[in-house]
Amino acid sequence: MSRLYTYCPSPLGDLLLAGDGERLQLIGFPDGKARTRHGEDWRQSDAPFVELIRQLSAYFAGELQDFDVALDPQGTAFQQSVWKALTTIPYGSTCSYGAIAEAVGKPRASRAVGAANGQNPIPIIIPCHRVIGSTGKLTGFGGGLPAKVTLLELEQRSSPFRLEA
Repeated sequence: MSRLYTYCPSPLGDLLLAGDGERLQLIGFPDGKARTRHGEDWRQSDAPFVELIRQLSAYFAGELQDFDVALDPQGTAFQQSVWKALTTIPYGSTCSYGAIAEAVGKPRASRAVGAANGQNPIPIIIPCHRVIGSTGKLTGFGGGLPAKVTLLELEQRSSPFRLEA
C-alpha cells in the first residue's frame, strides 16, 4: 500500500503529514535541513489526518499539550529508545542530550542521541525540539532553529525561551 499524505497549515508553514491510513509515520517541515515533500508514489488523502490536524491546530493555539495519535516511527532499536525517551520530556520543559543518553542507559552516547534526535520522523508529537545543549544553548533542529524557537516559545509562554548567541 502506498503512503498516504496531506498538508497541515501551521505557524511553521505547511507541515507534511504521512502514514499508512491508521498510524502517523512522518511529519515533514517546509524548511530547514529536514525539509520534506511527499513522494511521487504517495497518495493524497485528507480523511486519515482530520483528527491529527485538529490536534495540531489546538497545539499551535496553545490549547493542547498531549497528543493522542497512533504513531509508527521507523528506525533502529537505539533510535526507537531515544524517541521513546523524548516523549517523557514534559510540555514546556527542556532536556539535554546528555540527560536523554542517561535515560536510555548510554550515558556516554550524547552524540548518538543527537543523531537519533535529528532522525526523528515525527517531530512536534515526539518532541525533539525540547532537547537543547548541556549549556542551555539551542542546537540544530531539522525544521531550522527559528522553528525550534517558535515551538519552545509556544510551550513556554509564561517564561519565553531566549536563544543564546
